[in-house]
Amino acid sequence: MPSPLKIAVCGATGRTGSRVAALAAVDPRFHLLARVGSAQAAAFEDEVDSCGAVLDFTTPASCVKFAAACARAKVPFVTGTTGLTDVQRAQVAAAARKTAVFMAPNFSRGVTMLLHLAEIASRHLPEYDAAILETHHKGKKDAPSGTALRLAQSVAEGRRSDAPVPTASLRIGGVIGDHSLTLAGPFERLTLSHAAESRDAFALGALEAALWTARKRPGVYDMIDLMGLR
Repeated sequence: MPSPLKIAVCGATGRTGSRVAALAAVDPRFHLLARVGSAQAAAFEDEVDSCGAVLDFTTPASCVKFAAACARAKVPFVTGTTGLTDVQRAQVAAAARKTAVFMAPNFSRGVTMLLHLAEIASRHLPEYDAAILETHHKGKKDAPSGTALRLAQSVAEGRRSDAPVPTASLRIGGVIGDHSLTLAGPFERLTLSHAAESRDAFALGALEAALWTARKRPGVYDMIDLMGLR
């Protein structure tokens, strides 16, 4: 049996980060070295060298700092942080010049398949109107969600068009995450949707991504790559 992968979880007190840390702590494939707070990037510099991979679920500003620390130490970096600006996203991706960087707004295999199917459907129904609806708990700050933005990107890639996709966001109760894409034609509608029933779907996916990324060369990767759907 291979040695456990030594990991640190940044943002381990958050909704998803806490589940990642909890599952890693009881999984023999991992050795959880550290639970790191969003504001501990400076202190993290001293710990990152011991890691085989770092998982990040923090804030955009903290994500950029953690990615830079991993680049300097050449430690694979896996992030599920959303709400990054284009500049911040480019800063995180820049770490891929020195290490493997896995960026995913959502680590669910089901959501990844939704994105894949959305691209296919949009390619073959280019004349249909497209619209996205996403719903999350009332504590989620960014809207649209990172997954909704990635879903809109799938539509754009399928249609080879930069036309914006209308997106509605709801923030209610304790909803973990629901996403749907509707393609509406003259006499019919096609709806592709995904509903998350537990954050463990994301947490388990993130841990699988860490194992996968730890074996990769420098570069930027995502769930499409992990599932072989590129």
